Amino acid sequence: MTRHSRLAAGTAAIALAAGLAGPAAAEGGFSGDTIKIGILNDMNGPYSDTVGPGLKSVVQWAVDDFGGAVNGVPVEVLNADTQLKTDIASTTSRRWIDEDGVDVLVAGSGSPIALAAMEVAKEKGVAVLNTGGLSSDLSGKLCTDTATHWSIDTYAAARMGANAGKVLGAKKWFFITADYSFGESLQRDTEAELAKGDATVVGSVRAPLGTTDFSSFLLQAQASGADIVAMANAGNDTMNALKQANEFGLAAGGQKIIGLVTSITDTHAIGLDAANGLIVAESFYWDRDDETRAFSKRFSDVYGRVPTQSQADAYSAVTHYLRAAEAAGSDDGRTVTAQMKTMPVKDFFAIDGVVRPDGRMVPKYLYMLEAKAPADSQGPWDLYKVVEMIPGDSVYRPLEESPCPLLGG
Repeated sequence: MTRHSRLAAGTAAIALAAGLAGPAAAEGGFSGDTIKIGILNDMNGPYSDTVGPGLKSVVQWAVDDFGGAVNGVPVEVLNADTQLKTDIASTTSRRWIDEDGVDVLVAGSGSPIALAAMEVAKEKGVAVLNTGGLSSDLSGKLCTDTATHWSIDTYAAARMGANAGKVLGAKKWFFITADYSFGESLQRDTEAELAKGDATVVGSVRAPLGTTDFSSFLLQAQASGADIVAMANAGNDTMNALKQANEFGLAAGGQKIIGLVTSITDTHAIGLDAANGLIVAESFYWDRDDETRAFSKRFSDVYGRVPTQSQADAYSAVTHYLRAAEAAGSDDGRTVTAQMKTMPVKDFFAIDGVVRPDGRMVPKYLYMLEAKAPADSQGPWDLYKVVEMIPGDSVYRPLEESPCPLLGG
């Protein structure tokens, strides 16, 4: 049997398992008198604008919009600030599951937090919605049968960034990389894409999470002669690096800046005078159409700004989980996760998405965006022009290349 045949057979087996599990689970009802969703969040740290209180709100909105219950079982949302510490994420996950009866974890704040949640959830048979961990390993070699991956990942961001560099005619790259698993994965995946062409990496530096002074790193990038300086970081780290890159005159000196994973809140914070021409890859853009604008207005009415991609994908993930739990008649993590893989994802975020056998949710489009010139902006959040809407299945890692152990090797 070919690998393609094995993948097709695996998908069919998942669908069959979900179909069989649904009625059986429905006969026994749900595991308790409430379906509990636990959010592993960053409420005050470097990702708090990207996730934080806004993430908590959109998860609650997803529950409310679904009707607040699944098959008559009410849904409750819990929220915890992990402080971006894996030990807090693990301890909180275990306590929630063992003592509070939490049925699904929303991993909203970084790859290490997502991995900590996935390890506990796999042991306990609880579903994980990874809406904030970006390492491609989370739906690759580290995938589990209770986890789905909703955030843009480093493989897709790398492919989009490398392609943008090719379009710009860039041959030499320099990386400023967050010194933890996400940054390492992002640089690794981008370098792999660059190796397929004629671009070379002329240097890189590792910056600890929470770095506020990027001057030494930027001076190295400036001196490297790179055509592109790639920010392989996120949150406040990206914002600080971009602000200081403008102060050091990297763009004025002819170097192009690419934020491989940059939140719209980062671009807004530094302003278009500094960000003009910045290239970013996103899985969500608030001004795409009427549906995205309606969701963004709802968010803006509360927070005074538009939602980030992490907040938008969390709404999508929770909604799809609730639909799958309803269809399966169960809140068992493996049963619901299997059911999620049999159902299309239809909402303002994914449009017509699919959850693959490796847990990777692939939306219809991802977006290559370029920061506007200040004179072209029509409002405080009119920050980007859409350079390209790229089909999701053309930039996420192909299933036949995935190292996910669920696929059978």
